[in-house]
This record gives sequence, C-alpha cells and structure tokens, in this order.
Amino acid sequence: MNVVERIARSPAAAVEFTNILLTQSDTEVGLSPKDPIWTHRNTTLYRYRSENRRHAVPVLLVFALINRPDIFDLRPGNSFVEFLLSEGFDVFLLDWGYPEEEDSETGLEQYVCDELHWGIREVLRASGQDEVSLLGWCIGGTLCLMYAGTHPDNPIRNMVLLTTPVDTAGSLYGKWVVPEGFDVDYVAEGYQAIPGQAIDFANKLMKPVTNYWTTYRRLWEGVLDGKPRRAAYQPMARWVADNPPFPAAAYRDWITSMYKENSLVRGRMRLRGRMRLRGRRVDLDQVDQSLLIVTAGADHIAPPQGTKPLLGLVSSDDVTCIDRPGGHIGLMAGSKAREEIWPDIAQWLGERSQTTKEG
Repeated sequence: MNVVERIARSPAAAVEFTNILLTQSDTEVGLSPKDPIWTHRNTTLYRYRSENRRHAVPVLLVFALINRPDIFDLRPGNSFVEFLLSEGFDVFLLDWGYPEEEDSETGLEQYVCDELHWGIREVLRASGQDEVSLLGWCIGGTLCLMYAGTHPDNPIRNMVLLTTPVDTAGSLYGKWVVPEGFDVDYVAEGYQAIPGQAIDFANKLMKPVTNYWTTYRRLWEGVLDGKPRRAAYQPMARWVADNPPFPAAAYRDWITSMYKENSLVRGRMRLRGRMRLRGRRVDLDQVDQSLLIVTAGADHIAPPQGTKPLLGLVSSDDVTCIDRPGGHIGLMAGSKAREEIWPDIAQWLGERSQTTKEG
C-alpha cells in the first residue's frame, strides 16, 4: 500500500481502530469448559473438562494475585489450557477471585498455608491421585515455592516456575519500593485493598513507551494496512485491563519480604530461614521436586537474573532451566508461544507425570 492509498484509507481506519478499542471489554476470555469443584472465600478451584486424560499426575495452574488467571486460557487457538488438555493432562486452575475491603487482613500466609494448601488437597481428592504438578507463573510461582519451602511433606511431584521473582536485588521495581521514602505500611494502612489499576499503572511505567505508545502504534499500523488482528489484540487488552485489588496485608507482606528484605535469598545466605509463614521457615533447601524454570530474556518484571539464583538454593536433583526470548507475559501468551515454549513444557511434564502406583 503506497502513501496515497494509506492516506485515503485513514478515515475508515480511524473508525475501525476506535471500534477495536471501545469494544475490547465485550471480548470473552477463559472459554475452555471447566467446573468449580471447591470454593473458600474468594478462591475457587476449577477442573477443566476433558475426555483425553492420559497422564496420571494432575497439573494445578497458579497465577499471580494482581491479574486474572484467564491468561492461561486467553482465546481458542491461543490457550495454554487448551494445549495441555490436548496433550492429555488433567488440568486444574486456582482462581484467587476479586478480594474486597473485608479481605484486607488476608496476607501471604493465608494464600500459601490455607488457599494453596487446601486447593492442592482438593486437586488430589478430585483426581484420585497422590501427587500433583504445580505450574506457577509470576507471583504464582513464588507462592508455589513458599509452599514447598514450608511444607516438607507436600505431595508435589513436579514444579514448573514461569518468570518467577526470587532474588529482587537490583530490580527496577525494587529501586522504587526499597528506599525508605516508600512507606509500604502507610500505603497498606491507607487502602484496605490496593486498587489493581494502581499496581497496573506502576507495572506499565516500567516500560512506558511500549505500554503507552508501541502497543497502540502497532495496532494502528495493522488496521491501516488492512490487517487489524482484532481477534489477537482484544482478548489480551481485556486481560491487561482486568486488575483485581491486592489485599493490604498481602501487599505489605509481598513488598516487605520480597523487595525490602529480599527474604528468599537473604534467608539462605545470611539468616537461614529468615522468611516465615505462620511460624514456619521458608526453607528453599526443602524444595526437592523435579523443577523446570522458565525465564524470558526481555522480562522487566522478573528478569532472568532475578530467577536463576534459585538454581543454587534448592536441593532438587532434577532441575531444568529454559531461557527464551520474550517478555514477562509474551513468553507464554504471545503468538509464538504455541511453537516455542508450550511443547517443551508439555514434554517435560509428560516425562515426569506417570503414576507412582503400580499398574
């Protein structure tokens, strides 16, 4: 398309561009059929329907507290859940829901020692198995680590950790919240639930040009060229804009333990077991499951250098680390994920998901 043709198309393109932006909230995400099998307060455990369960060990998906887990099941044809089901896995999802002001005292220990612990129990009950594979993404991966580090007799057979914060020293986010000028107690006391939009705004400021310009420029250029990619853009845009509140206690715990104190790493190197949840030390030496760590080279939220120290903190004999190009979300939800990372995860899990029972 030459310059004259592009200029002539601009008015119609502007209408289509605006329509895409204004109707993104109408897009449905998380469409794979599933059934709620357990609920406690805001948390719901779902099991995805399947007639193709070939692997004995069920997979429990655990996402972050600050976004919706629909990113695992963004849209038909680009759904990690859909892919796992096609590979024969029994897939479960832990949905943290939408915390409200009355949940202000819900801290990390409630999420780890109660919600995640009970969710795992219900996965085993529903599947009839003795072991489970945890697949945690972002904060969800860190919560899985905290659970394994405080429950030595856990039934976890495998853990897959995607772009998971572990060592936050020198991170961009840490530079914002570690200085004494950022009073996390003041913020937590001022809000019973930290608005999700506020956290989303802070995350976007870590890459302001990409988030506030490049994304829209690419969409505009596609529309102008007659290739709007509406079906790909709208589900992701809807997911990005859906930000649950962060309970004040959990926010205080997360910022203090993970950034101001960097407890998961310092606890090992300086004060062993420094981080505690409900009186239990978070001891990463107790993590001895088969472990798959996946990092993204362009990740600005959980960069590889903040995840890879985990390799020296766990006692697992079976550890695999995959470092791929991509960003914090694009690694798993981008257009190339189906070919470039999903098969590797499925193969790794499949090789370690045979039943431990005879026969």
